[in-house]
Amino acid sequence: MTDLKNIRACIFDLDGSLVDSMWMWHAIDEEYLGKFHLECPDDLQEKIEGMSFTETAHYFKSRFSLPDPIETIKRDWEEMSVDKYRYEVSLKPGAMEFLKECRKRGIRMGIATSNGRLMVDEVLKATGTYDFFSSVVTACEVNAGKPKPDIYLKVASELGVRPEFCLVFEDIPAGIKAGINAGMQVCAVEDDFSDAIKEEKIRLAGSMISDYRELIFPV
Repeated sequence: MTDLKNIRACIFDLDGSLVDSMWMWHAIDEEYLGKFHLECPDDLQEKIEGMSFTETAHYFKSRFSLPDPIETIKRDWEEMSVDKYRYEVSLKPGAMEFLKECRKRGIRMGIATSNGRLMVDEVLKATGTYDFFSSVVTACEVNAGKPKPDIYLKVASELGVRPEFCLVFEDIPAGIKAGINAGMQVCAVEDDFSDAIKEEKIRLAGSMISDYRELIFPV
């Protein structure tokens, strides 16, 4: 079981890890592709897992032969997601209590996400968590997305904490591998969207939580 002993920084993936939003992206993918009279293939999420926002746009353009330029694709996704982030997305169970506990203990906190900067800012503001984080890095700001360790190493550097004293929270295998590749401890986060690969997540990370309060009040 993961605990906070010797942890000096907690670094969170965003979608599916800190906020309950993976359902939203599946809906956006279906709606977006529908504009081009295309169906959303069953293997899409598996193919784009861990990609940065920009990498995902390139993948969509290539796979679906989209006529729009990359920046237009990204802007459309941003516009489609902002209202959902503002009004429909909530924090994972116990997340707010855990963030307050980390602040109380002097544990520094950061965000490492494949999402775009505009969307990250919107969801952090909407959930009242913006001021908890001393570092927010998107995968578009580093050389490679997850499972490469770049994004987690950059957040740790900005927080001023060595990797071995960082605890990562992730909901997908590519993200879990990114944290491990960065030399950090990793805790998997349960999410309905990735329930089919729950055992793989536990195997990779070694532990999983369904509620962040499990780390404050362990059973």
